[in-house]
Parts: sequence; C-alpha cells; structure tokens
Amino acid sequence: MITLKKHIAFEETYPLDRLGNREDLLFFDIETTGFSGEYSTLYLIGCVYYRDGMWNLVQWFADTLDSEQDLLITFFEFLKSFKKVIHFNGDGFDIPYLLKRCHAYRLPYHFSDTESLDIYRKIRPYRNLLSLSSMKQKAIEAFLGVERKDLYSGGQLIEVYKDYLISKDKYLFDLLILHNEDDLKGMPLILPILNYPDFLEHSFTLTDQELISSTDLFGREQHLLKLTLKNGFAVPVGFTKANSMVTARAEGQELTLIIDLYEGELKYFYPDYKNYYYLIYEDRAIHKSVAEYVDKEARMKATAKNCYIRQTGCYLPQFSPLWTPALQNQWKDKITYFTYDPDFFHDPEKLQHYIRHLFDHLSSS
Repeated sequence: MITLKKHIAFEETYPLDRLGNREDLLFFDIETTGFSGEYSTLYLIGCVYYRDGMWNLVQWFADTLDSEQDLLITFFEFLKSFKKVIHFNGDGFDIPYLLKRCHAYRLPYHFSDTESLDIYRKIRPYRNLLSLSSMKQKAIEAFLGVERKDLYSGGQLIEVYKDYLISKDKYLFDLLILHNEDDLKGMPLILPILNYPDFLEHSFTLTDQELISSTDLFGREQHLLKLTLKNGFAVPVGFTKANSMVTARAEGQELTLIIDLYEGELKYFYPDYKNYYYLIYEDRAIHKSVAEYVDKEARMKATAKNCYIRQTGCYLPQFSPLWTPALQNQWKDKITYFTYDPDFFHDPEKLQHYIRHLFDHLSSS
C-alpha cells in the first residue's frame, strides 16, 4: 500500500458551520475496478480533512491486489476521528461498496457512528429546476464554473489500473492519483451547490408584489403577477426556470416569481352532478331542489361536463389541488384556478405553500 499526504489550498466558498465543526468533517472518494462490491476490488481511497489550521489530502493506493485489506483497515481507523463524511453519491455507491468489501474480509467496520452528507442526494430534487445537464459531479462543477484538469472517468481508469499492476509505470500511477485527487478537490469546490437547497427550502418573505403587463404572440396585452421574495440565503450562480405560465428567477438573495394571471370567465364544476339539473338557456347548473320549479323544457339532467356555474374575475393557476373553489376552463382540465386577491400572500403559510407548489411544478416541467 502506498500512502500520499499533502496540504491543499481550499477556498471556503460555502459556510461550513452549516455542516458542523471543520475538524469533524471528512470528504472522501473511492476508486474501484467495478461497480459490484462482491466481484470487484477497491484500489484507492482519498480523503480531504481540516487539521491544525489547514486543509489536507491523504490517499491510500493499493499497489498490489493484496493491499486492499490494508486500505480498508487504514481508512476505517482514520474515520474514527471524524463525525461526518461528505461525498458525492456515496450513499448510493461508495458506502455500500466499502461495507461489502469489509464483509468479504470479515472486517467489523461500519458507518453507524458517522453522519453522512451526500451532495448528490441533496441536490438531486433540484436538477430540473436548475437545468443541470446531468447529475454527474463534472456537470455540477460546470454549473458553478469550476474547472477540471482530469480528462478520464473512473470507468476508463479501470484498465489503467490493471496495466499499472503489471508494469508499475509511474505515468499510469500519476493518472490514477490525479483523477482521485481532482475528484476530492472538486468536492469541496462544489459545496456551493448546497446553497440551492438552503435557499429553496427555507421560508421566504414577500418584499414586493405588482401587476405587470406583457404582449402575447398575437399582440394582445396580458397581465402577470410579479412576486419578489427573500429569506436570508443566497445563490452563488443565478438561475431561471420557466414554462408557458410561470417563471422563477433567482439572483443573489432575491427570488422573483412571475405568474400568468387569467382574466375572464371560468367554471366551477359541482362534484355531485347527479343531484343537479343543467339549465339549457342559462348555461349553468342548479340543485334538484330548486330545479323542480323550472320548466321541464328548459332543463335537463346534469352530466359531469355541464354541471357548473360560471364566474368572471382575475385568477391564479394551481397545477394540482390547493385551494377551493377550484375553477376550470373545461371539465377535466388539469390546470385549475383560484381567485387572486392582493392580500392573499400576506398570509405567510399560504405564501410558502404556493411557492413550494410552483417549485414542484417547474421541477416536473
């Protein structure tokens, strides 16, 4: 087993106190000869940690196949000095893999006493909202403007490691070490991505709301509601996510939501249509108890499609049931509407509920 240690420069671009004491944090990444913990082997573990006022990098490399057990023992003994491990998709791969390799050697190690923070899992719910090209670490680095030197993937380097075991070529060794080192250096550098869950998951305060106008494709004027919000958190790189009805824009500490307003007539469909009659000449439904006084020629038994009353006003969209009465253009429309009232969003609970609703809608778009 080969051990490499050195100090590294680490610009703290994310408030680490949100994660815990610096000296309790351990960033780690592993390199393996395959995806299965039963049928492949571990050949490299790297860690970044904070000690004595500086950041450090340590790597343990299996220069022979017989070194794997030493890697596992050395890593897990080292782990005992830390309270939280930070990784990228480690919950899905690295941690289960290490535990399987420990099982193969009957080693009694575990992660039960260590808290786990998976950057991948933390940011995954926001992939669509942030328009990330993929969930790979390099894609997140590109989103944040982090540059990479490594030109190879972990999968490509499996053959490099096999060649190294035969040749012991220093150039191949350097390739393997650089890939792991770059992933580790990239991990702290992508920590700013955690600002997005911080920003999106905390409650917002409404700082301004206004009606604005725009022109549609046919030159018609339409009104939109613009909400400006803050919550004390900020995003390092701004983003915009939009569809035909909603735009969310985040820049620094400010979130802006622009929502299409519907102005005009909508329908409220009664759910129990069998208890209603449809008034043919008035184009609306009334309850049976009242309809018995209406001329039979002017009424008919209501169906689900015509059991409604019409209402005119100014409305906001809801993409799944939130508030009633929920109004629609036509029966079975997926989008429903509720009445817009400028005082509506002065209720903090309703405000947060609608913001989450819009985030969910844009994330699924």
